[in-house]
Amino acid sequence: MAIAFVDDHEMVLEGFKSYMQKKGLNMVEAFSTGHELLSRMENRVFDIYIADVELPDMEVTCLIDLIREKHPEAKIIIHTIHEEMWVVNKITEKKVDGVVYKSAHLEQLLEAIVAVANSSQYYCPQFRKSQKRLYLQNDIPSVRETEVLKNIAKGLSTKEIAARLFISENTVENHRKNLFRKLHSHNMAELIVKAIAAGYINPEETI
Repeated sequence: MAIAFVDDHEMVLEGFKSYMQKKGLNMVEAFSTGHELLSRMENRVFDIYIADVELPDMEVTCLIDLIREKHPEAKIIIHTIHEEMWVVNKITEKKVDGVVYKSAHLEQLLEAIVAVANSSQYYCPQFRKSQKRLYLQNDIPSVRETEVLKNIAKGLSTKEIAARLFISENTVENHRKNLFRKLHSHNMAELIVKAIAAGYINPEETI
């Protein structure tokens, strides 16, 4: 079983490879960026792709799309430290085959690999709990609304957001109205505070 593991932390990569070798899985290739993996996929595809949410060169959602473009039957597992609701929403919308938080033991990641290799899905218990919270809330911003929200938090104007996301200014304004409604906010400051409190954006994204 050939496994591609993408993470920009060398200790995580080495720890995973070492653990897999102990379990008899030697066909593991490690990549520190999404572009490294995509370049390798010019010559081969893998049985399972494991990727962190935070990569230095691209959004994981973009990487997922590009992997599936090259390998439509790709089986993808997300391995991340992020448990924020906007991350849960983003991963859920991409319909990946498995999710394991980095706070879990590597044994859970191995269980995910075995399950996904046998055409099943595997979501760690913590992610399942987060998904239940997500499904109980009807006012979760969509992925696109979250992108607009992040740019609003950075202080960008409607025109600047439209140019950055390649959408019309009217579309940006519609997303803005939906965000105010979904987060029950009456002004920009309240919107940002509630978005941070709910975990839709990181405080650093307001800088």
